[in-house]
Amino acid sequence: MAETVTMPKMGFDMAEGTLVRWVKTRGETVNKGDVLAEIETDKATVEVESPYSGFVYKHLVDQGSVVPVGSPIAIIAEPGEKVEETPTAASAETAPVSAKLPEVVNNTSAERVQESMPKAAVTPEGRVMASPVAKRMAREEGLDLGRIKGSGPEGRVVRRDIEAFVASSGESSKVEVIPVSPTIAVSPANLAVAPAGDQALSIDRLRATIGRRMTESKQQIPHIYLTRQYKMDALMQLRKQLNSYLPENQKLTVNDFVVKAAALALRQFPNLNASFAGNQIIRHGQINIGVAVAVEGGLMTVVSRNTDQKPLASISAEVREKAARARARKVHPEDIEGSTFSISNLGMFHIEEFSAIINPPEVAILAVGAAQQEPVVENGELRVGTRMKVTLSSDHRVTDGAESAEYLEALAQFLEEPLRLVI
Repeated sequence: MAETVTMPKMGFDMAEGTLVRWVKTRGETVNKGDVLAEIETDKATVEVESPYSGFVYKHLVDQGSVVPVGSPIAIIAEPGEKVEETPTAASAETAPVSAKLPEVVNNTSAERVQESMPKAAVTPEGRVMASPVAKRMAREEGLDLGRIKGSGPEGRVVRRDIEAFVASSGESSKVEVIPVSPTIAVSPANLAVAPAGDQALSIDRLRATIGRRMTESKQQIPHIYLTRQYKMDALMQLRKQLNSYLPENQKLTVNDFVVKAAALALRQFPNLNASFAGNQIIRHGQINIGVAVAVEGGLMTVVSRNTDQKPLASISAEVREKAARARARKVHPEDIEGSTFSISNLGMFHIEEFSAIINPPEVAILAVGAAQQEPVVENGELRVGTRMKVTLSSDHRVTDGAESAEYLEALAQFLEEPLRLVI
């Protein structure tokens, strides 16, 4: 029996996704769990696995198409199966398909749509509809997508439209640079450097999503910020000893210890391992730590599930693998969804201390600075010690300063007595 694959929902706020590339071509055999397509969401490019086995009978949308969540994107049929293509309105509402298939907008109808459009098609929010490739080319060429008539599905701007526009208009393939008159005094030293120019860069989906979510967080969540310094001498020594037994590609980072310690400390504070949902607080049964990863053009959070129950080596390998996929924009849906508490570590950039913005609907995030040597006074004596500062940002609607301070106190048990993390 033929089955319909729909655009999956990857994230509580996802409304649509861009089908970037079909991995399985029409007529190709596919097994359940095989990567069927690559989908671009607001957060990343995600590999979508086929929920069915069979062969790809038909692609229902073209590459570069923006598809609402739940809309049909492909038909998977069994070998030798006869599929009657009789689109009906009702068939679009059901996933299983036998004699009825969802209506698909073909290239001819897309061309009729674009003929009636003097400019590029736009979403109700005013965003120009364009494929990821077209957006990248427009940025490189310094072009305004709103001036380009799209020939893709529903008037979407695609690669051929960019190429045709550049060829017909004769516009430079360089980003336009607007000269800025220098206001400093002329001297032989500064004559050697040409004045910089302004560049207008488009905001991609990831950066736009980060901006929207962080703005909402700062405007709607009353943040509490608490900073504490930890003694890291014992942890650094333990890490050195453990890494002496591990190959180079499996060595533990300071952040691995912090992730494990944060998870164990959360067992005592369910209010911090929670989500705020309007008129109720949801305390999560699992402790899933989200680890912020810097990617090209923004930030992404990869998730380690049941972190409090995993050994350090497993946490390290899991986060390393998922972070690599995030940087390559090839994450799986489960890589980035389901975190209950987040950690952002800038210690590798020698940042001593900072405050992070809560990632809603979570109620807390831990900002971690660098572990570094500095002069310390203990028992009236001056010596060199290793110290690290962390700042906990928490939601005042769910918790209070005292409870957050107690969490940081509990965290000290694991960071300053790190053998607790390995037994």
